[in-house]
Amino acid sequence: MTLNETPPGAPDHAPVRRSFLQRWWFDVVLWKRILLALVLGAVVGLALGEAAASLKWLGDLFIRLIRMVVVPLVFLSITSGMAAMGDPRRLGSIGGKVLGFYFATTLIAVILGLVLGHLFQPGVGVDFTGVEARPVGEAPSVSEQLLGIVPLNPVEALANGDILAVIFFAILLGAAILAVGEKAEPVKKVFDGGVEMILFITRVVMEVAPFGVFALVAWVMGTQGFAVFTHVFLLALALVVGCVLQVLLVHGGLLRLVARLPVLPFFRDISDAILVAFSTSSSAATLPVAMRVAEKNLGVSHTVASTALPIGTTISMDGTALYIGLLTMFTVQAFGVELTPVQFLIAGLTITLVAIGTAPVPSASLFMLSAVLGSVGLSAEQTALVVGFVLPFDRLLDMTRTVANSTSDLAVAVTVAKMENELDEEAYRAKPVE
Repeated sequence: MTLNETPPGAPDHAPVRRSFLQRWWFDVVLWKRILLALVLGAVVGLALGEAAASLKWLGDLFIRLIRMVVVPLVFLSITSGMAAMGDPRRLGSIGGKVLGFYFATTLIAVILGLVLGHLFQPGVGVDFTGVEARPVGEAPSVSEQLLGIVPLNPVEALANGDILAVIFFAILLGAAILAVGEKAEPVKKVFDGGVEMILFITRVVMEVAPFGVFALVAWVMGTQGFAVFTHVFLLALALVVGCVLQVLLVHGGLLRLVARLPVLPFFRDISDAILVAFSTSSSAATLPVAMRVAEKNLGVSHTVASTALPIGTTISMDGTALYIGLLTMFTVQAFGVELTPVQFLIAGLTITLVAIGTAPVPSASLFMLSAVLGSVGLSAEQTALVVGFVLPFDRLLDMTRTVANSTSDLAVAVTVAKMENELDEEAYRAKPVE
């Protein structure tokens, strides 16, 4: 008899016994476990002092698990995302405008993140004890950088973790699947299944997160003390300011200047989608609510809503792009690295591509950071250390940036609908029926 079976002779309503591990671990949501690990790690680190360095190996194990999933997650997510755009003949004019606006708002978010990272300086003064910054060295020429994006051997690029080459090949492969259409449907299903599998592996890795967070926080607190949290506060403040600017100025400006519509009805009527985005930290989970809000509250036609919003869930990641830009500046500041103009350009391009390919699930952007930092010469060890450092605080940060992701989707849908005469302006301006 298993633990979950009712004992012989017991009444039918007898409660099913669950194991101690089930009750006190798996039944507790992950963010609560990570928060508990954060608190315990801080207490243990302060108590042990320098001796907390003996726990670092557990954090290193978690770091290796994170590094393990980065390349397949980037490759599978981007390929599947490109292939999921649907029939290119159906996209037509609507699809072209949608993709153009999504790319433009994402690029603005990248620039905003890099600028705010430079202004707030969240990484200046961070001391990762025991980690030596590797010099980036002299940047290769622009032609060498561009040639390096095209892989001589895609399999070799995957094996070596050459992220820029992996992204380039993933885009080509996804576009080819989209263009071939029905004949490539079996391949598309393989990649869709591959994304589900790598996301499952990522969730398994995240089950180890509390242990890794405990060890890393204990190590950092034991060697640095409370000074480390000042930098997290600056990072969070920069993210909040950036998301507010992106939502109000960029998304609001898109509606006012391009669509020639008032912005107040938009922000009034999207509250349901915003609350779901904030609480779930998932653009994918927000999609059904966003579809209803777009059609019922904002007056967007079903044709535009069913095209723009699913695509946006996959490739419109303004908040993610802004956040990765901030983390890039945080990291180079923490390790004292000076980026050349060419490296800034490469970083901005990589952030844009990575944000487009980021899976619409909580904390996925942290796993993509390696692609950006690797493109400017930072080591995987340095990148993974930053991920471990930020991860305990990432839940609240993720909730904030998901709001910007969702408002981008809805703002673009309304703008394209207006341009294509697919918007009911009377419904847009009217208050939604309770």
